[in-house]
Amino acid sequence: MTTATIPGHRRMRTALPALAALAVLLAAPVAHAAPLTLYAAGSLSTALTTVAKDFTAATGTPVTTNFLSSGTLRQQIEAGARPDVFASADVGNPAALQAEGLAGPVVNFASNRIVAVVRANEGVTSANLLATLLNPSVRVGTSTPILDPQGDYEEQVFANADALSPGAKATLDAKAQRLTAGPTSPPVPAGQNALVYFLDTTNQTDVFLNYYTSAIAAVALDPSLQEIDLPANLAVSAQYGETIITGAQPGAAALEDYLLSPTAQSVLAANGFGPPAPVPEPAGVAVLGLALAGLVAVRRRSA
Repeated sequence: MTTATIPGHRRMRTALPALAALAVLLAAPVAHAAPLTLYAAGSLSTALTTVAKDFTAATGTPVTTNFLSSGTLRQQIEAGARPDVFASADVGNPAALQAEGLAGPVVNFASNRIVAVVRANEGVTSANLLATLLNPSVRVGTSTPILDPQGDYEEQVFANADALSPGAKATLDAKAQRLTAGPTSPPVPAGQNALVYFLDTTNQTDVFLNYYTSAIAAVALDPSLQEIDLPANLAVSAQYGETIITGAQPGAAALEDYLLSPTAQSVLAANGFGPPAPVPEPAGVAVLGLALAGLVAVRRRSA
């Protein structure tokens, strides 16, 4: 990570003048810091709300946040919205913006994984999860592909199932309830946890595929729910990418860097996120089909 140089900075001959000059230079940007806007995936809302406050406390720069599904946020940016930093639940959506000239290189900053959430004491285990999902009487809740990377990851789970049981993907696609992030998804009352609402409060589904981070938050709120890990042959990981939007405020780079700082990473870890994983960097950016598909260019940073 490079250290920014201060324009016009001169070496001082004595310590006191140097300290005085440094104090003035540091105080000026804090006093006149331009507010930054952070668009981020809904699954990041708890963690990045805390991170944004920590960043403001450390730098004096206010941060306004907007949490929605990553695909929806990308569409808003394509339609003219101009946040400073976009933190997505995948690398495909920010890479699409980069390919369109609307954003800079993509940096992987966190990881997650898909799990199942069920009502406890119903006998669902990792070992019998696929059979449970394929059971005609079992309702399966998911998010909405393309609009939400979570839905894309869940489609990959279905594809993995198809490799084990031919025809499984078609069966699961046909029965999947797109309960979140879609134009026809049922509304969740304000302040309600979606997993708790659909599995317990309204009993609208039986198995809800979701992020691990969302699952542990729901179970903490409602111990009648249980998180089930996907078996290795169904497992899908989620890589989260961030990018600076074209025309962003000068302070955007500091916010992007801050998400990789030990302080921010500890907040993400406390909320169940994993560390960023290496992502291959091809010569060009290709975004095909779903936002998750294709190879993406990812800028690597030195520690």
